[in-house]
Amino acid sequence: MKLAFTKMQALGNDYIYVNGFETTLEDPSTVAKTLSRHRFSVGGDGLVLILPPEDPTVARARMRMFNADGSEGLMCGNAIRCVGKLLYERGYLSPDCLEPVIETASGLKYLTLNVTDGLVESVQVDMGPVAVADEDVTLTTPATPTADEAAWRLRPVSVGNPHAVTFLRDVDCVDVAATGGILSKPSAAFPDGVNVEFATLIDSGVLRMRVCERGTGVTLACGTGACATAAAAVATARCPIDTDITVRLDGGDLIVRITPDWRALMTGPAVFVYDGVTDL
Repeated sequence: MKLAFTKMQALGNDYIYVNGFETTLEDPSTVAKTLSRHRFSVGGDGLVLILPPEDPTVARARMRMFNADGSEGLMCGNAIRCVGKLLYERGYLSPDCLEPVIETASGLKYLTLNVTDGLVESVQVDMGPVAVADEDVTLTTPATPTADEAAWRLRPVSVGNPHAVTFLRDVDCVDVAATGGILSKPSAAFPDGVNVEFATLIDSGVLRMRVCERGTGVTLACGTGACATAAAAVATARCPIDTDITVRLDGGDLIVRITPDWRALMTGPAVFVYDGVTDL
C-alpha cells in the first residue's frame, strides 16, 4: 500500500500527517510505530490523522494523534497548529475562515489563524480549561551507580491530558530522558502515565521548559506541556495571570496566556517540511 503523507513541524515537534479526507488507515497505531522510527522510516514524534468532523455543523475537521509507540494521545498543541495551517493552505477552509473549530479526543479546540498573503504565519489555540492541583505529589527515582535515590515534587495539571510540572533552579542540568522516562511511567499518582515538564523561572514572564512525553520520550517542544507549565507557574505565584508568558522550549518559544477563568491560550508557529509517499 502506498501512503501519501505530509511532514510538518512546530518548534521541532515533528509529526507525520495523513489526509483522512482522502485516505483511510485501518490500523493507525501500527502505522505510527512503523513510520515514526528515525533512520528506518520517515521518522517523527508520531502520526496525526486529519479527518472529516463527526459534527460538521460545529467543526471543520477532526484530529487524531498517535505517539511514536503507537498509543493514541488525547491532544497535542503543536500538532493542532499544523492541522490549522494545512487545512487553510491546502484549501479545506475558505479564505475568510480564520477561526476554525477542530474536534479532538479532549474536546473542541478553537483556532485563530494569523494569515499574511495567504500563508498561516502563526496559530493561536484556545486549549480550553486548565486545572492545576492544589498540592504537589512526590515521586522517586531509584538509586543508580552515579546517583542516590531522588524525590521529585511535581504539580499535577490537566490540559485535557495529564501533566506533572516540577520547578528547578536549572532545568538544563537534568537528564530529562532518564529522569523523565521514569517519572512518566504509570504510578499510583498517575495510573495512565503522565507527561513530565521540568521548568525554571527566568523572570515573571519567562519560563524555560524541557519535556518528556509519555509514549514518545523527550521532544523539542510540547504545546500542552507549555500550557501546563504556565498554569502551574500562575497557580504557584511565579507568574501573573492574564499576561503573556514566554515558554522557552528546546525547539523555540511559545506564548501562553492563562485567562482569569483558567483557560489556556497558546500561540506559536507551524511549518511544512515536505510531502512524500511511502510504501507500507
